[in-house]
Parts: sequence; structure tokens; C-alpha cells
Amino acid sequence: MPFLRGKPLERATAAIELMDRPAPFDELAACLDTIGRFNGIFGAARMTLSHVRELVAAQPADRPVTVLDVGAGAADIPAWLVRWARRAGRRIRVFALDRDEAMLRYARSHAVAYPEITLIQGDALALPIRPGSVDVVISAMTLHHLQSHDATRYLTAMDAAARLGWVMNDLVRGRAAYCLVWFLTRVFSRSAMARHDGPLSILRSYTPLEVVALCEKAGFFDVKVVHYRAFVRQCAVRAKA
Repeated sequence: MPFLRGKPLERATAAIELMDRPAPFDELAACLDTIGRFNGIFGAARMTLSHVRELVAAQPADRPVTVLDVGAGAADIPAWLVRWARRAGRRIRVFALDRDEAMLRYARSHAVAYPEITLIQGDALALPIRPGSVDVVISAMTLHHLQSHDATRYLTAMDAAARLGWVMNDLVRGRAAYCLVWFLTRVFSRSAMARHDGPLSILRSYTPLEVVALCEKAGFFDVKVVHYRAFVRQCAVRAKA
């Protein structure tokens, strides 16, 4: 496949996903359904959960855990966190933040079974909470929507809000990843938006080295970036002293 060879893929900085434009709610819901299923099937939710567990492991078991999800979308990962906390017998409160009202409308119907989740409308670049007011900040599939200058502001905002640390989960740009996501969205989804945005999200994503550079530009030199190659995912994790 010629597409799999040649120079590294340049980031598609000028591309715009359909999800970032006004769209009928039914189309958005179908796309979010796909994202939620893929987050579960291909490990994205479990990756974030495993790092959150490490960040809060030293906290007393009777102390409530507070988590902020920046760009929560369907709020599927907050639901994973709540189910883990219930199984572990821990109290948890998750604040699921998204800028888009339609996203929150979709999330509201799915979060109704989880009173531990509070939905908030807000901007990832100007979080409406006080510094250090939550234990952990998480974010998934948000970074690739941001240009580099906004990406550093986003990382800085997450770091300021977190008392213990943060976990940033996103896709990884690459030719093999593009082909895999193109194939999966056509086999496992009927959503035209998911079929368009899925491969485009790969082209808009950052490589692990680029994520390291963004973190260092934001002033964070102790961030661990884990590349899950089989799942075309990466997690950047910062545990604060």
C-alpha cells in the first residue's frame, strides 16, 4: 500500500471535523455512540482508568475522589470511573465538562444512572473551577482538536486544576493508524460523521514526540507519555509532587 510508505504524515492543521461544526443532533448522537463503543472495545477507557487508579492509590480509602473530565463528550469515561469506584467501594464525584450544549444533551441521557456525575458546560481553555480543586483531571480525544498554541494552554489549565495529577488520552498520527481507523469506522459504524471524522482525527492528531514537546513548551518536563501502539492511542500522565 503506497500510503503506508514515504515521509511521515504532516499534521492536517487546517482540517475541520464535522463534529466541530453545527450538525443535526441525530447525526452527532450516532457519532458519539461510535466513539463510546470504540473507547470501550479498544481500551481507551481502561487506559485512562488505570492511570487514574495509580494517581489516587495513595489516598485514604474513605476519602472521596474528585475527577474533572475536560471535553467529556458522551461522558462514557466518567461512567467507567463511577463503575470502578462502586466496585472498589470508593466514593467518587466526576465533573464532566464540555463546551457544546448538544454534547451535554447527549451525555445527560446516558449519565442519568450515575448521580456521581455532574455535567458542566465550559471551555477547556478557561476551566470554570479553582486551581487544585479536584484530585485528578482527565481528557480524552480533545487534544487533536486544538492547534499547538491552544494545546499548551489546555495542558496548563488541566495542570492548574489538578491536585494529584492529570491524564491526557488521545489518538496517534500515523499511516497504519489512519488505515486501521478508516477500516474500523466502515465495518463497525453506520455513522457518516464517524466515518468522516475518524480517519481525519488521526490526521489531526499529534505524535508522542510532539506531545512531549507540547508538554515541555507548557513547562512540564516530568510528563510520562505512553504509546499504546496496538490501539493507536497514547496517554500523557503527570503525577504532581
